[in-house]
Formats: sequence, structure tokens, C-alpha cells
Amino acid sequence: MKVLLLSEQEVTELLSIKEVMEAVENVFREKALGYVQMPSKVYLDFAKYNGDVRAMPAYLERLDVASVKIVNSHPENPCKFGLPTVSATVLLLNPKNGTLLALMGGNSITAMRTAAAGGIAAKYLANKHSKIAGFIGAGVQAKAQLQALLLVFPNLEEIRVCDISHKAAEAFASEAKKATQTKVIIVSGEEKAVRGADIVVTTTPSKKPLVFDEWISKGTHINAIGADAPLKEELDPAILKRAKIVVDDREQAAHSGEINVPLSQSILSEKDVWAELGDLVAGTKPARTSKDEITVFDSTGLAIQDAATVELAYKKALSRKAGCFINI
Repeated sequence: MKVLLLSEQEVTELLSIKEVMEAVENVFREKALGYVQMPSKVYLDFAKYNGDVRAMPAYLERLDVASVKIVNSHPENPCKFGLPTVSATVLLLNPKNGTLLALMGGNSITAMRTAAAGGIAAKYLANKHSKIAGFIGAGVQAKAQLQALLLVFPNLEEIRVCDISHKAAEAFASEAKKATQTKVIIVSGEEKAVRGADIVVTTTPSKKPLVFDEWISKGTHINAIGADAPLKEELDPAILKRAKIVVDDREQAAHSGEINVPLSQSILSEKDVWAELGDLVAGTKPARTSKDEITVFDSTGLAIQDAATVELAYKKALSRKAGCFINI
């Protein structure tokens, strides 16, 4: 059986954030209309190493695309081993016979499809004349989120960033300045990044709130990206109590998203969740209805996003004769 093998570098060269956003927006619509299969993530918890590995399968029925991603999260990897916090490998399957079509590095796929969801959420939920964006966390995902956000809001006037690592914040600022003429500021703490911002993006592995209710103005939109496992949270639950909450998937968010801790503590109930992102894309529920609404997108990262992105990479690889075929 011949299988297409794509390295991480080859995948990165094949994909653009614009194309990924289009593919991901389409599969969120497919999800809302009931045309996807997506079993719950399966976790292996490596508590003594402060990490975990997840298996994420999905089938896009009308698009006839199936994939499985294996992805880890080890926040101590950069300082201990010089490795990324998140590493992934993706398998693309042929639904007709179950055979393996492709095996590829999944780090760029994970970063770009996650950023795509953030960009799509901002498109539907952020105020149209947003000018200031504040980033909490300055790693790989923050940089990808910025790319997606700039596609939706190319006329931002100010980008603020803070990170526990000043080196990471400097790297983010350097890349941001290359991507846009927008003013980019490194700030010394979360409050300075958040106060007065129209859009806030959080991309940390925190297990305690970093952004507090009194800092959030009317009309703010928040992309809460970091909480993707049980016990993780980045936002003061009081923010969620007064916000319109949109999740990528109700079940997954309740288990491992930004809402998981407030739900477990009965601060929130499932009735407090307004919609899934796919509902907004499909038009079955309204998005922002007032300029003063506070909106929160709770992103956990869905296997359907991986499936859409890996299929895009596969088709582009075939057309460009990228990668190599191996026998398995």
C-alpha cells in the first residue's frame, strides 16, 4: 500500500491561513447541519510529566473525508527539552475502504486550523470597527491567531502582547511588525494588554484565571484558545456570566474548554452557552446583536478542523507533486 508522506516543512509550505479558514468555516457549517461524525477525544494523561496525548478522529460525510490526529500537550517541553509544547501527526484515511492515504506532520495543521476558528469567531462576533487587539501569550498559536485576525481585521490600529517570556513577546512583536503596519506594543502584564482592547486573544496553558472581569469593557470580544483540557481556564468566570458564550462543540467545551471549570463549580450551567460556532456560520442562530455585547469564543480544537485541513494539504500536495510515497 502506497502512502503519501509529507514532512512538517512541506505541509507548512502547502497551506495558507486564508485557504484553511475557508475550509474550516465550511466544516463548521457541515457540523451544524448534522453531516459530520466526531467521537469524543481520547486522552492519555501523563500527570508526572505534566502532559497528555489525545486521539482525534473525524469523518466529514458529505465531503467524504476521514482523518485521525494524534497530538500531545506538554507545556514544559520548550524549557526542558527544546521541543514544542504541542506536536501532532495526522493520518488521512480513505472512507471507501479504510486504507491510509497520507501521513503528515500535524503541527502546522493544528496551529492553522485552531487559528482559523479564532478568525472565523472574530468575523461573526467581534465589533466590525474593532481597532485594538490584546494578546495574552505569544507562542506559536498566538502568532497563528494574529495571522487569522489580520485577514478579518486588516485595519487594526494597535496590537498589544504580553507573555511570561519576554523573549517570546519580542519574537511575536517582530513577526507582527513584518506582517502589518499596525502599531505593536509589548506590555508588562495581562491588564495592560486587555484594558480598552476591542478583541482579546488568550493562548496560554493556564489553570487559573489570567483575565479579570473589571478589565473587560462593553463590546469586547474574547477568543479563549488556551483551555483545551480539564482544569484549564484563562478567564475570570465573572466574565462568562455576563458574556454571550459561543463554543466550538458543546460536549467537548464542557469537558475541556474555558467553560469546564465554571461548569464543574456550578458557576455556569449549560443553558449559559448561547451557541456553537457552526450555528452562527449556518445562520441558525444570530451572532452579535449589539455593539455593547461582550462575546466569548471558547475554542477546544475539533477533529473536523483537522480533517478539513489535512484534506486541503493532501490535494495541494498531489497537484504540486510534493512529498513522497512510501510502502507500508
